[in-house]
Amino acid sequence: MSTYTSAIERVRELKAKYGNWEHISETDAARMMVQNRFKTGLDIAKYTAKIMRQDMAEYDQDTSKYTQSLGAWHGFIAQQTMYANKKHFGTTSKKYIYLSGWMVAALRSEFGPLPDQSMHEKTAVSDLIEEIYTFLRQADAKVLNDYFRELNAAEEAGQDTKAIQDKIENFESHVVPIIADIDAGFGNEEATYLFAKKLIEAGACALQIENQVSDAKQCGHQAGKVTVPHEDYISKLNAIRYAFLELGVEDGVIVARTDSEGASLTQKIPVSNEPGDLASKYIDFIEMEEVTLETANENDSLLKHDGKLVRPKRLPNGLYQFREETNIDRVVLDCVTALENGADLLWIETPTPNVEHIKMMVDRIKEQQPQAKLVYNNSPSFNWTLNFRKQVIAAWEAEGKDISAYNKDNLMSGDYDDTELNTAADELAKNFQRDAAREAGVFHHLITLPTYHTAALEMNELSKGYFGEDGMLAYVAGVQRKEIRAGVEAVKHQAMAGSDIGDDHKEIFSGENALKAGGGKNTMDQFK
Repeated sequence: MSTYTSAIERVRELKAKYGNWEHISETDAARMMVQNRFKTGLDIAKYTAKIMRQDMAEYDQDTSKYTQSLGAWHGFIAQQTMYANKKHFGTTSKKYIYLSGWMVAALRSEFGPLPDQSMHEKTAVSDLIEEIYTFLRQADAKVLNDYFRELNAAEEAGQDTKAIQDKIENFESHVVPIIADIDAGFGNEEATYLFAKKLIEAGACALQIENQVSDAKQCGHQAGKVTVPHEDYISKLNAIRYAFLELGVEDGVIVARTDSEGASLTQKIPVSNEPGDLASKYIDFIEMEEVTLETANENDSLLKHDGKLVRPKRLPNGLYQFREETNIDRVVLDCVTALENGADLLWIETPTPNVEHIKMMVDRIKEQQPQAKLVYNNSPSFNWTLNFRKQVIAAWEAEGKDISAYNKDNLMSGDYDDTELNTAADELAKNFQRDAAREAGVFHHLITLPTYHTAALEMNELSKGYFGEDGMLAYVAGVQRKEIRAGVEAVKHQAMAGSDIGDDHKEIFSGENALKAGGGKNTMDQFK
């Protein structure tokens, strides 16, 4: 990627080479070049993959350096997420964007709102990745455009420009890694490979794939999940790695998600070639009953297992059932096997957000894979308040503390919002990510669909006031004044959408003939 100074030199060389570019300004051309540093999605994927690998290495040395992301269902949401990080923390370091298959299905499918069951169009996923990076690149262009305006004004006034030039040369991009949800691959291993290529070409450096049956996929927080044998899953891990390598993204990251903690079914029994192999370990988890040829039913499927003739438990739909209490053992085997076969990070879907529960599984995985690291779903499907209040009550009971003031069957009651219970539960919520990073190997924390809920909440509040007694005051006090007081750049929505960039481009292209949108009659001047 060019710096402003090197870009000026390059344009100067090209002008000398071609000879008839007298109307092209070296500084203006260089300005436009650095405002768009990423020319393709593959440029982005290669750049962000290196960031992610470096972050993983830093976490291995210091678990306080975990990473985070919020799910985005539109490019503008992702853009404003990174704008906010720059505004409040001065950097986008360790901050990613998560692309949730759930939100693509619910909000981006041409079929309309859908459940998270892989029924949405594949292209909706790659289209959203491309859209997100279009908005993040536009954020770069807008901020740099403001810097160049500042530079031009300083030069015209004869002021020292070094500080402004340093801001331009050392500019940190809004472009950050995306962890993209590829569901279960939307088909067989060839379908997974082709789909992965589209996501990588759009800019994704990290792909998350789950071990569910592709055509029976369920949201990780729904019932009815059906997992596949490890051999099937490994073929899809291979397909993704080949896609990364073919496209030159050598640092591409694969996140292997296991749904075995909550799954109780499998679609097929793998072929075991020798006792103790991977297939036989999978078969060991299936519920079976011993039979003889005389007691077996006509058309039963039978196995020889541990020297006995057995009948695997098969449901009317043809699916096989796992033995109860095998879920954690299956999670551990899934994770170890994935790391042994090309995965970089793990994702374990859990029923509740409990650091001790996650730690118990990760500790077992680390016995065989010491560098195991997790991506963890801080899911809105959890009732976080209720879960943490339950954890506090359980801890207090174990300590012998009097809990008679609380009804254990109604801990979500608003009556407890200003109590010691809520204070302790909220402290667990506040510390959950750092505790899980330190104790349970969680490298990356994400919230899958936060802006689905923030949009619903904000529209509930605005609609209540605007269509009610407050009328326009609901927008003035509830939205715009808050934007102004908080310094949210989007309050100047014309500039955020690119009007200033467009005006400057017109001036570069047309000089004094440019017809610009800015000026005294632009109402956005009210927000200066």
